[in-house]
Amino acid sequence: MPTQTEIELQAAAFRRLQKHLMQDRTDVQNIDMMNLTGFCRNCLSRWYQEAANERGIEMSKDEARELFYGMTMDQWKADYQTEAGDAKKEAFKTAFEENVGKV
Repeated sequence: MPTQTEIELQAAAFRRLQKHLMQDRTDVQNIDMMNLTGFCRNCLSRWYQEAANERGIEMSKDEARELFYGMTMDQWKADYQTEAGDAKKEAFKTAFEENVGKV
């Protein structure tokens, strides 16, 4: 498969994953994703930011999140985020440390 075709397919798959998480499954909480998979929407937006920065494109965490979420983080939280119980919060600390770094 030509490299450009592979890049285009990867980009299409990423866009579909983004749509799935941002439109189709807004009910799935980031904390649940992190606890089960070791990544969440915020991780995806951070990876987007890191890729931009590696290419010399200045992008802040908030800018990357707004691009990925299609809205500000405050708006996402107001519209979709629910309160997490203590058990989920404790599990999150472990998942975050194992997959992202120190809490």
